[in-house]
Amino acid sequence: MPVASFTVFGGTGFLGRRIVSRLLARGFVVRSVSRHPERARDSPMLAQVYADIHDEESLAVVLRDAQGAVNAVSLYAERGHETFHAVHVLGAERVARLAGRAGVEHFVHVSGIGADPKSRSLYIRKRGEGEAAVKSILPHAVIMRSAVMFGPDDVFLNTIVGLMRALPIYPLFGRGQTRLQPTFVEDVGEAVARVLERSDAHPGDIYEMGGPRAYTYRELLQTIAQRLDKRTLLLPLPFSIWHALARVAELLPRPPLVRNQVELMQIDTVAGPDMRGFGSLNMIPQDLGPTLDSILVRSAAHRA
Repeated sequence: MPVASFTVFGGTGFLGRRIVSRLLARGFVVRSVSRHPERARDSPMLAQVYADIHDEESLAVVLRDAQGAVNAVSLYAERGHETFHAVHVLGAERVARLAGRAGVEHFVHVSGIGADPKSRSLYIRKRGEGEAAVKSILPHAVIMRSAVMFGPDDVFLNTIVGLMRALPIYPLFGRGQTRLQPTFVEDVGEAVARVLERSDAHPGDIYEMGGPRAYTYRELLQTIAQRLDKRTLLLPLPFSIWHALARVAELLPRPPLVRNQVELMQIDTVAGPDMRGFGSLNMIPQDLGPTLDSILVRSAAHRA
């Protein structure tokens, strides 16, 4: 029996690397697809290949003979022709259409909790429109929405820890009452792999992948401050000021803050109680404690 082959778009990204790793561990042949394939390491079961989500010809090549495909491409800040509509809607539609044409049996589209085609936020609306575009072409596609992901190499916890170490006063998004449910990136990678390999994974379903605990933003910062053994003053800051700061920050080559992050902090991003999630895949998600501790140890070593 031939070994199953999977194509992972965005395979060198924060989540994509984990999906690739989990599929390889199962003995599958994997094509890790990105515009920077040199970032991935070769192995006998891994092909690191180039494709551009805007280019149909390159997409068709990497989907050839694939039994499954994952679209884990995402964009967090618009630049030039790289817009939310171009990537999250047109790009997602293009990948799904060509996957259907190639006869791909299993298709997973990675999105985010809170995606809504009716949202006033451009970023959130385009994520929702992207889901709809994929479903219109591939009704059997599985949508996997993740909460904010954390990991040892993330920009989420690492940024908070770095700022909290440096600042006696930490600004809150609004009053800090927005709820979020951080989820371990390795768990999301494993969940995607399980959906791809299972014949009973309920094709066409939507999964929402949230961690074991939902925090308010204030509670999350208090948890981190406690681990740091710091008495940090948490200062409420209106969202209007955050939007202005993000607009300026986006002019930088590597902006520390973008407007879609601010918009996401204005809505709760927790998994729906009636949605499929980790439990549907017989998984118990990991709390952020161990990852936070490893980040604290590493950041303390760097300061020493």
